[in-house]
Parts: sequence; C-alpha cells; structure tokens
Amino acid sequence: MARPGSLRTLPPEPLPTGEEKTARVRSMFDSIAPRYDLINRLMTFGLDQSWRRTTVASLALPPAALVLDLACGTGDLSRLAARQGYDVIGADLSAGMLAANHGANPVAQADCSRLPFPDAVFDGLVCGYALRNFTDLTVALGEMARVLRPGGRLAVLEVDAPSIGLLRAGYDVWFHQVVPTIGGLLSDGDAYAYLPRSVAYLPAAAVLRRMLGGAGFSAVGIRPLAGGLSQLVLATRAGLP
Repeated sequence: MARPGSLRTLPPEPLPTGEEKTARVRSMFDSIAPRYDLINRLMTFGLDQSWRRTTVASLALPPAALVLDLACGTGDLSRLAARQGYDVIGADLSAGMLAANHGANPVAQADCSRLPFPDAVFDGLVCGYALRNFTDLTVALGEMARVLRPGGRLAVLEVDAPSIGLLRAGYDVWFHQVVPTIGGLLSDGDAYAYLPRSVAYLPAAAVLRRMLGGAGFSAVGIRPLAGGLSQLVLATRAGLP
C-alpha cells in the first residue's frame, strides 16, 4: 500500500471499443474541429501538407475521376484532390468536422461501417489519419473495397513511429508529451491526450497487408514518410476493371 502523500502511478484508462468508441470519436472530433487544422500544422511543422499531396498524387488517376475522401474532416485531402482535377465527395462521422469543411465538393455525414454509396462507384479513395479511429477496421476496409470499382486505387495516410534510435526518442517525447500539451492549450486537452494513445489500435504492417488482401485489395504497398513519422498505404481494388 502506498504511504499517505506518496505518488502512485495509475494504469492508463482502457481504450474504448464498439459503440463506446464510435461515440467518443464522434464527440472528440466535434470538439476539436475549430482548431484542428492549426494544431495539425503545429504538431507536424507543416509537413502534413506535403504528405497529403503525396497521398493524392499516388492515386495516379485520369482527370475527372471520382474520388471519395473518407473521414474527410476539414477537407485538406479533398481540396488537394480537386486541384488535381478529380471530382471529389467527402464523408465523415463528425458533424463538427463537416461544419468546419469549407471545400466546394459535396460532403455527407456517414459511418465508415455503413457508407451511403452504391457498389463500385468510385475510381479512387483517400483517407487521412483515420484508420485507428474506425470502430471495426475489418468492416471499414470491406466498405472501402465495396465502393471502389475493380482497378480503383486506395491511398491511406496514417501515423507511424520511426525505428531509428534518436529519431524515435524525439518522436516519443514530441507525440506523447508535447502534442497533448499543445492540444490542451489551444483546443481539447483530453482529445489530444487520447490521440497518441489511439495509435495502439493500428495493426502492424504485416497484419494490415493481410487485412487489405482479405477485404479485396491487391498490390498492397506500405511505405514510410519522413523517416517513419507517417506512412502511406497504397492498394488496388482487385478484379477486372
């Protein structure tokens, strides 16, 4: 038993699952939407914009291709895709994020496990920093495959962790200590304390490859960006176009 007045380290709060996770993610993004873009720029030193451009460019689709920006948030990827000449539709769980989305493309509030789109309607799909927020990743990947036409392209931008010693040490301090502090000062401290912990939801690369294959994707590639600060997941919807 700890002595009176002594400090005791409490175990971290368990990460939510199921409907509790869906409700928490929706509420969290509603609350952080007004300053989401600002904090993204600060926490990545503006590098996220370069990574987003790389994500959109990796689709390599012809002009006027129809692209879904899943978990579109405030619309960064959508706007970049539109500048590339694509026709873009955005979808997000959070009404707050959609209210902060000032892009010209149409948007829909939607749960990734039940997308309100027909089968095989999109030529491409982009998704930025959202895999770990999906309640059931297997179901979400299946929905992505369902709405993509055979031969359609998937490009997913997600967080990662560097493997090199000094870079990894700096990353750990920044992501787990500095980012929550910035978030607490400028937005919602609880949300930005939760976001680094949510990385635990991400499967290892080998597992994610298998999950994508099982969902109906082929030619899966996963590559690090900026030494592993983020990662880009690319895949093609299997089947004949």
